[in-house]
Amino acid sequence: MVEIEVYAAGVRAPDKMLGLALELDVIPGLRYKVDTDHDIIYMEFAGEVPPLSTFEAIFSKLELNLKFVGRLPEGMSACKKTQRIF
Repeated sequence: MVEIEVYAAGVRAPDKMLGLALELDVIPGLRYKVDTDHDIIYMEFAGEVPPLSTFEAIFSKLELNLKFVGRLPEGMSACKKTQRIF
């Protein structure tokens, strides 16, 4: 099981909550809950975690600024592996 926490200021607004529910409810293997006091979304994935671009698209569509709390799971990072130039 993979857990992710997301901060999105303004998610407590009723229209944002409805939009978020409509978008997240279709992701297979996802269980989530929203802490409306702190604008944090807790997500648990039973299966494969969707790519970072999926979350960026969902939150952008809802006009919410997405900020991940803590470390991202392996393979989900937006950064490509790079080599150091000497």
